[in-house]
Amino acid sequence: MLKVYEYAKCSTCVKALKYLDAKKVKYEKLPIVDKAPSQKELKEMLAALKDKGGSIKNLFNTSGVMYKELKMSEKLPSMSEAEAIKLLSEHGKLVKRPFVIGDNTHLVGFKEDEWKKVF
Repeated sequence: MLKVYEYAKCSTCVKALKYLDAKKVKYEKLPIVDKAPSQKELKEMLAALKDKGGSIKNLFNTSGVMYKELKMSEKLPSMSEAEAIKLLSEHGKLVKRPFVIGDNTHLVGFKEDEWKKVF
């Protein structure tokens, strides 16, 4: 089953869920603030992002308040991947959303062009 970690007050998440509903895609909706993705899921997503030229930074909600409050733009370059994954798994507000993971499906954020290739 496809898991969609989302935040109800996030307009991007609302658009993404409407997109999935319109395509009749079945998914499990999870509140990212209450239940962040697991370290295993984050590592799996990171591997998929790296295959597309991405990096650990692509997992972070860089425009979020918590990212700015924690001064992550300064800290992230010197953090190990393991430290960053642990931090993301403990603080769902730091994770870029929606965070969509399932069998052969790995999407972070909502870019309709990318989503059309998957759904």
